[in-house]
Parts: sequence; C-alpha cells; structure tokens
Amino acid sequence: MRIAYLDAFSGVSGDMTVGALLDLGVPLAVVRDAIDTLALRGIDLSTERVERSGIAATKFHVRVHGEHPDPPGGHRHHHDQHGHRAYRDIRTLLETSRLDARVRERALAIFARLADAEGEAHGLAADDVTFHEVGALDAIVDVVGAAAGVTHLGIDRLYCSALPMGAGMVRAAHGPLPVPGPAVAALVRGRVVRFDDGASELVTPTGAAIVAALAAAEPVPALRVDRIGYGAGDRVLQDRPNLLRIVLGEPVQPDAGDEVVVLEATVDDTLPELWEHVLERLLECGAKDAFLEPVVMKKSRPGVTLCVIAAAEDRDRIAGVIFAETSTIGLRWAPWRRIVLPRETRAVETEYGTVGVKVAVGPDGTANLAPEFEDCRRLARARGVAAKLVYQAALAAAHRQGK
Repeated sequence: MRIAYLDAFSGVSGDMTVGALLDLGVPLAVVRDAIDTLALRGIDLSTERVERSGIAATKFHVRVHGEHPDPPGGHRHHHDQHGHRAYRDIRTLLETSRLDARVRERALAIFARLADAEGEAHGLAADDVTFHEVGALDAIVDVVGAAAGVTHLGIDRLYCSALPMGAGMVRAAHGPLPVPGPAVAALVRGRVVRFDDGASELVTPTGAAIVAALAAAEPVPALRVDRIGYGAGDRVLQDRPNLLRIVLGEPVQPDAGDEVVVLEATVDDTLPELWEHVLERLLECGAKDAFLEPVVMKKSRPGVTLCVIAAAEDRDRIAGVIFAETSTIGLRWAPWRRIVLPRETRAVETEYGTVGVKVAVGPDGTANLAPEFEDCRRLARARGVAAKLVYQAALAAAHRQGK
C-alpha cells in the first residue's frame, strides 16, 4: 500500500498541493493532459523552482487568459477572480469530460465537498451554490491537478496533519470574512485543527476541500519514507516557510485489520443468569466479540466488566443494547485498531459428518485451524460419541485437505 502524508505546517491550498505533487515526481504533462480533457480555453500552466527558508520547492503557476491569478503576497484564494461558476456547471463539466475515471471521481468528490460547505455557509442547497471564491478556472485546474497527481503516484491512502487555522480577516465577494472562513470551518469538521496558529489565512477553501475529500481523518500510521515533495505559496511568512510538504511512503506494518471501538461497563447488580442472554444479544446485533471479566468493585463488591468490540459505525446501536439489557447507567468507549489475520471457513468431511473449520493464515504462511465447535457438538450428539473425537477428526481432515 502506498500512502502520503500532507505535513501542512503552513496550511494548505490547491496550488501548493499540486506543486508538492509535482515536486514528488508527477510530470507537468500529466496535469496538462488532464486539464486538456476539459476543453478550457486560455489556460497556461507552468512551474518554477523557488526557495523558502533555504528549502527548495516547486511553485505551480496557472495563468488564465494571460493573467497570473496568484496575489503578490500569498496563496491563491479565488475571492474575486474570473467571475462566478455554478456547482452544477462544474459538475457537468467534469462528468462529461474524458478524464481518467479515477481522476474524475476524486475531482467530483472535492467539488461536492466544496458545494456542501458553501451551501451550509450561505443557507443554500448544494446544487444552488455559485462558487465565488473557488469556482474560477484556476481553482478547477487546482482540483483536477491534485486529483491527477494523487492518481498518477498510485496513492492508496492520504493523511493530513493538524491544520493551522490562521487569524484575521480575508476579503471575499460577500464582504470581509473571519479567518477561517465559514466554508473552511465546515470543511474541517471532525478534524484536529489549531486555532490562532498563524497571522493570516493559511487554509484556503480549495485546500480544505482536497483534505476533506481525499484525506483520512485518523492519524498517519508509521511509514517507511520513499520521497518528499515541497509545494510553495507566494507569501513570505515571518514565522514559518510558506510550504506544503508531502511525504510519500509505505506503511511499516501493512494494515491487515480494521478500526473498531471497545465499549465497557462495570456492573455489580445484574442477575448472573442474564449474562448469557446479554452476550448472545450483543453478538446477534453485530458485535465482533463480547466477554466478561470478574472484578472487585467499591465496598469490595464482586462484579463483572462487560467488554464489547464493535465496528465504529455500530457504537451507538451496541450501546443501546447494553443499556437495555443490563442495569448499567453508564459506559466508556475508546477507538482501537486491530490486526486481523486473513481467514476463511472450509467444510471438511469426517467419519461423523461435515464440519466447518476456520482457517487463518499468519504472515509466515502458517495456518491456524479451528473446527467449529457447534458443528462438532451437533454431530457428537447425533452419533452418540464424545465431542472431542469429532473435533479431532475434523482437525485431522483439515490438515489432510491443506496438503
């Protein structure tokens, strides 16, 4: 798996993202070819090598009808340039283009996030949004260029650092807006950010939309670094180099697992007879695992801790089952990561009948075999033999089948 990390210590904008991807090795021709499929007129793309605080970087330039849209002192913000474009028109432009399907999908996802955020900020439905700040031709180039660069590099998963939100005011078509602007604030919802970090706007709507649409919200995993690219903005900042750093690499431990949550409740007043029913209900409702641990509670009362492992999206539903089926009035939960071995269930034939055997393969190729006990117990009762004999026969048959 190839992953990329946006180290946004100076924020993020569309042109900085494209510049960093070009610095990582994406040929400018890849971006040009993608833009050519849109049949836009008067677009000229170029790059130059620049230096920020002694760090060499790539500056991505877009000229529209011979004009350079980059302001003399900063990122491109698109606040008053090149007129307005409706979201539905941009969507149609992308949907009917000859863009690579993966590039098209990513570009559409970015603009959809922009439309939702702008609609939320202005009280409009997404389809009724007109992009004042981000609908200009150069913004379309940034979005499509970023999508093309990520696709060309074969990036499977993108991560982003905490974003510095900056401070102050910025000029927009609607008038002065606080930094971060309402659309940016909506786009970073659910992410870790740092307010009052920076003296001006550091995260633009285009940059925030790229992060919102393409980057995972969780922390970047440990990775083995392959390449590093720097994309430059125009502004010279006093407290940091105006750069976006993208780190490209491979995860040290391939992600063979999934994201889960663990819910716990410590109880001393639920009838012991109920616990079998509680565990069965939780498993029936989608819990990945549920078990009890004996504990000694306050006043030396014996009790149990109910532990439930569930998918993150099932958290509230599983919590509802716990509250309904036990006497607890509160529980705690935490996100966990699991490493799960690939597994499958195979049917094996024994002298007693057919038994399912769970097979999990370790990183070294070693197979872990576990006959399904309910099958073994059912056959043992039907044949009048010990369950352990059926279990042993199923294990032997699975070993023979594996050969």
